[in-house]
Amino acid sequence: MPTSSTQNAWLLLQDGSYFKGFAAGKTGTFGAEICFNTGMTGYQEIYTDPSYYGQIMINTNVHIGNYGIIHQEAESSNVQIRGLVCRNFSWHLSRTQAEENLNDYLIRNGVVCIHGVDTRALVRHIRIHGAMNAVISTEISDIKELAKFLETVPNMEGLELASKVSTEKSYLLGNPDSKFRLAAMDYGIKKSILKQLEEMGFYIKVFPAKTTIQDINAWNPDAYFLSNGPGDPEVMHYAIETVTAMIATRKPVFGICLGHQLVNLALGVSTYKMHHGHRGTNHPVKNLISGLGEITSQNHGFAVNAEDILNHQSEIELTHINLNDHSVEGIRHKNLPVFSVQYHPEAGPGPHDSRYLFKQFYQNTAKLNQESLIHE
Repeated sequence: MPTSSTQNAWLLLQDGSYFKGFAAGKTGTFGAEICFNTGMTGYQEIYTDPSYYGQIMINTNVHIGNYGIIHQEAESSNVQIRGLVCRNFSWHLSRTQAEENLNDYLIRNGVVCIHGVDTRALVRHIRIHGAMNAVISTEISDIKELAKFLETVPNMEGLELASKVSTEKSYLLGNPDSKFRLAAMDYGIKKSILKQLEEMGFYIKVFPAKTTIQDINAWNPDAYFLSNGPGDPEVMHYAIETVTAMIATRKPVFGICLGHQLVNLALGVSTYKMHHGHRGTNHPVKNLISGLGEITSQNHGFAVNAEDILNHQSEIELTHINLNDHSVEGIRHKNLPVFSVQYHPEAGPGPHDSRYLFKQFYQNTAKLNQESLIHE
């Protein structure tokens, strides 16, 4: 097993910024939107989060790979990023339980990596200049050749990616004797979200992203969950149509991240591409209902338009705001059991401040079913 790397690698950003470092992972050339995560731990969970599908990831934290890989800690069945940028890449494992080192993991999953880069300076650059495409190569050093390759990389805005990471077939989770059936839409769902929903007591059927409302309702669910996922929500016309139909049933609906954006689009609220997104495990959010603050885990490059929510005040209530930039972090419908949040309450990785939302969803479902029994 190698303990270091002397092979060169190169990174070119869309604005012409050029970096030289060392190679790890797969040998090759890859281009995509470059994004970052400021979390101090949880690199494996980050790399396997389907919301990062096809992107180049910068880890702000200095040491990456130092505690290795434990396969059970993955958030999906595959590594979802395709490029990685980090400062100090470690082949040495500090965890005796580790099953694999990060370099072998990246090679096996086809991820090109450059390390030895000042990632904190690079993240500051993206914060200032905004999200952009980039290319990593362990083969090409010429800037002109890298720039030609970069011209072929599509922009994230306008890309429909959820169907690419969704399950191909429906599957069941939980106890069949549970009180309530939950239809969970897989737009790139994380395993830790499903774990939280299962622990709440739902019997869950996970559906592929493009499943029709007719096929979903044939299972007779008591509530609907809309997952996180990658890509531009505004081009997901199939999902917006399905979510609109779900809301019309007047059954409980809960959306997280991409699911939050789809709820808002179904209610007539627009979304937009953010300057550089929110990605980390320490983002402060204020709950406007309780007045309490929450430290949250976040990963999104699109957001809900706050001005549009003001135009829908008769139906939609703003429930959570980001305390860094006052962007929309949560809403609820004033007349229906529908709510959603932009951040990740399952916190894989991250703090557990917001896990009460899963309980709130279960209580909404129980309350509605109790009311139905009374009316009957």
